[in-house]
Amino acid sequence: MNETQTITELARDFGVTTRAIRFWESHGLVSPAREGGNRIYSKRDQTRLKLALRGKRLGLSLAEIKDLIDMYDTAEDESSQLLSFLGALAQRRAALEQQRDDIQAVLKEIARFERQCREMLKSDEAAAAGKKRSKTQSAR
Repeated sequence: MNETQTITELARDFGVTTRAIRFWESHGLVSPAREGGNRIYSKRDQTRLKLALRGKRLGLSLAEIKDLIDMYDTAEDESSQLLSFLGALAQRRAALEQQRDDIQAVLKEIARFERQCREMLKSDEAAAAGKKRSKTQSAR
């Protein structure tokens, strides 16, 4: 990465749209300098964007991402930021584990309904076959 980048260069390097970068900017996560009408993103902005995208991939909320990134700017040592990040990760892990448990429960319920439907179909088919035999026997 260069020391400074335009919004187009930054979008290309990070694989996001310029609109996404402007969204992050509107929420105070990056604050580019201006040269004429162009946004110029510093190394600091590039790092903040990288952290924001990482937080997004982890499923953190915008507020959580902003808090962690802002802490990065003001922390004299990284321990408070790391502790906060660990807390956010623990909450995210717990939410994902709960979602996994919920999905497993729903999948079990679906499997049960599928079995019931198949059993009902077999019963209906057996009953229909029995009626068909009865009709052919009584027609003789």
